[in-house]
Amino acid sequence: MNARIFFWSLTSALAGFLFGFDTVVISGAERTIQSLWGLSDNLHGIAMASALYGTVVGSLIGGWPADRFGRKATLLWIGVLYLLGAAGSGLAANVWVFIAARVIGGLGIGISTVVAPMYISEIAPPKHRGRLAGMFQFNIVFGILIAFVSNALLAGIGANAWRWMLGVAAFPSLLYAVFCFGLPESPRWLLSKKGDREAALDVLQKAQPDVPRDEIAREADEIAAASTVQASSGQFWTRRLRKPILLAFLIAFFNQLSGINAILYFAPRIFELTGLAKSAALLQSVGIGITNLIFTFVGLWLIDRLGRRTLLYIGSFGYITSLGLVAWAFFTQHYAIVPTCIFAFIASHAIGQGAVIWVFISEIFPNRHRAEGQTLGSFTHWIFAALLTTFFPKMVAVFPPGYVFSFFTGMMVFQLIWVQTMVPETKGVPLEQIQHQLGID
Repeated sequence: MNARIFFWSLTSALAGFLFGFDTVVISGAERTIQSLWGLSDNLHGIAMASALYGTVVGSLIGGWPADRFGRKATLLWIGVLYLLGAAGSGLAANVWVFIAARVIGGLGIGISTVVAPMYISEIAPPKHRGRLAGMFQFNIVFGILIAFVSNALLAGIGANAWRWMLGVAAFPSLLYAVFCFGLPESPRWLLSKKGDREAALDVLQKAQPDVPRDEIAREADEIAAASTVQASSGQFWTRRLRKPILLAFLIAFFNQLSGINAILYFAPRIFELTGLAKSAALLQSVGIGITNLIFTFVGLWLIDRLGRRTLLYIGSFGYITSLGLVAWAFFTQHYAIVPTCIFAFIASHAIGQGAVIWVFISEIFPNRHRAEGQTLGSFTHWIFAALLTTFFPKMVAVFPPGYVFSFFTGMMVFQLIWVQTMVPETKGVPLEQIQHQLGID
């Protein structure tokens, strides 16, 4: 694999590290925040989900700056939003300042889930696209692990530990923004949006230094031709694009209806429901981060070997088994198996949906509509994440946990049916050919 491609992909994917860290770091501070400001369950749920509401907005608007100003400039501004969100959260004097800062950071998260996977998919060669685009997910789970470890290390430093937990993300945010200056622009954006063929040829040549210039020129011609056809083929919300639109919506919908964000956000609270002390619950949360990281490695190793559809199969069976056992454990009070089953759930997510979602959404739309398609998938993901995180504290307060996990199990049965009946395989297929495969050219 070309070293430049790897470095560009890694730099872009570091947005995922900040996404994972910023999203989950709140889990170690959520109880302190509730007691510090005397928040009701409803206001606490809003405060906890505030970053997700920013994420929803960011995912909804993220395609516009990516198309208008370019992928590189948008990635750079994501780092600025992360920096402002982290610093503001750590310094917040009241819950409303805290919510505002979390919303700003959430804007960065939402835009990153649109732009970073899209950028990587547009610069990566087909045979490595799954692993390279999957680096975004790897960085998400690495950020999650570091957030859990950071929370555990900072928990005992005093009354303001929660401020350090949230504010420390400002340092990697600044570093990421600096790294973005070294990125080139996406050649597909240069050809389809800016019309700068020479700049696109230069980027394609740097990405493939051993390929003759005439082959690079032919590749550019194919990209430009596909973009020209797409530009004359109407708007995004058309019957022609119904297959990728439905696929993007459903993969994001099922991703969140597994309960993944609720478990990541409220992991210490879930473990405390089984009788674990607070300190032990925090350590179990670190175990979630480690499990997620290890099995994300496995998912990235398999995604270009077994394919996207097969990993979704594996993940679906793992979800159903692990979530079903968690529900059974809460119903029968066999609490000792809950941590093990939660770890199995995390492993299933990492190999299946976690490894596939951002890669798959970035592949299934044509060049002309990729930003809009990525926006749709990301927005769907985050609106359901926000709703689930907002209502989860109330859900476990009103309903026994066994019913909540039974609901998640049932949704994963529906996901398995969807994978069997609708999901195509995109492994190793050039982006311009996937539109043929989906019948949208």
